[in-house]
Amino acid sequence: MTVTDTAPAGTAVTGLSPAELYFQVQQFYARQMQLLDDGKAEEWALTFTDDGVFAANAHPEPAVGRAVITAAARTATDQYAAGGVQRRHWLGMVSVEERGADSVFARCYAIVIETERGGQATLRVSTRCDDELVRENGQWLVKHRQVTRDDLA
Repeated sequence: MTVTDTAPAGTAVTGLSPAELYFQVQQFYARQMQLLDDGKAEEWALTFTDDGVFAANAHPEPAVGRAVITAAARTATDQYAAGGVQRRHWLGMVSVEERGADSVFARCYAIVIETERGGQATLRVSTRCDDELVRENGQWLVKHRQVTRDDLA
C-alpha cells in the first residue's frame, strides 16, 4: 500500500488534509502569539476579523471589533513594557474541529510566563482558549476567542 492509498481524504476546509489543516492552525498560533509577545499589538490585532471578538472571564466585557481589540492590546503591551516585564504565551494541546468550508473550532491550553527585567521567569496564569477561526483570502483569522483563566473558572 502506498502513502496515497492510505492518506486521508481532503477536509471541507479548502480541500486540506487533516494534517495540513492542523499544521496551518499550529503555525497561525505560533505567529500570532509571537507578535503579541514582541509588542506588535497592531499586527497581532490584524489576526482577528474586522468584527472579531476577544472575550475573557477576566474581563467584564468582550472587546468587539478589530479597532477595540487593537487599542486594548496596545494598552496592555505598553504597560508590560513600561514595567520591564516580558510576557511569553505558550500554547499546547491544540485540537481542531472543522465547522464549515472555511471555518474551524480550535481549542488549546495556554500558559503565560512573565519575566521581570533581571528576574526569574514565573508562571503567571493558566488558561483555556476556544477559538472560531475563519479563512479569509487564504489566511486564518480569529472570529471569536474565549479565554478562560483556570483560577477564575
